Amino acid sequence: MKFDWPVHHLGTIDSTNTEAKRRAATGGFADCWLVAETQTAGRGRLQRNWLSPPGNLFTTVLYREPGGLAVASRTPFAAALAVSDMALQFAPDAAVQVKWPNDVRIHGAKLSGILIETGMSGPDTWVAAGMGINVTHAPEGAGQSATSIAALRGDTVITAAMVFDALRDAFSARLVEARSGFSTLRKSWLERAEGLGGTIRVNASAEPVEGIFEDMDETGALILRLPDGTRQTIRAGDVDLIGRV
Repeated sequence: MKFDWPVHHLGTIDSTNTEAKRRAATGGFADCWLVAETQTAGRGRLQRNWLSPPGNLFTTVLYREPGGLAVASRTPFAAALAVSDMALQFAPDAAVQVKWPNDVRIHGAKLSGILIETGMSGPDTWVAAGMGINVTHAPEGAGQSATSIAALRGDTVITAAMVFDALRDAFSARLVEARSGFSTLRKSWLERAEGLGGTIRVNASAEPVEGIFEDMDETGALILRLPDGTRQTIRAGDVDLIGRV
């Protein structure tokens, strides 16, 4: 199934997610895609800045979620898989992985930023799934290594428009999966999980937690095996990979 939602091209804007939230606040919005040429105030998870040079893709899909917050909570995993599906379409041999919950990386270099925001419009749950993709540029100065679709392909023929078309189809497919349940989505995510079976550090509170990344549960929570043998469930935080597998 493909969601044939209209695409609005916005030129330069503060943030596609910010614009999506403005539209959602009116209560009368239609499901749609928003695409910017560049952003002046791009945002990532935890309100981090997202560098937005022209040539890369900055898009948010805004839609009502009939499954409510229960289904909306699966969107970070659906979006990460959609981005990784798109990357593999353009670079089939790339070692594309997902880092919990929704970073898409290749050999530790970040390809995209994903920001999922939700809210209520009357009785309806809305979702704004923002995805920033490094298409032609891998911005420096973001605090971690980065890569781009052009770098994965070894050429610069690729364009943001080409990437968007592939991403739109991939997201539609993964959203259908998310709405049918989490088990298939979870299986696909774990198959691409970076660090699974290795030691990771989760910065979830004032005191970081270290353990073996053992699994992801049916709600999308991270399961750690601690040094004392007990298991801990973590629902939010930043992951650092310590022992690669």
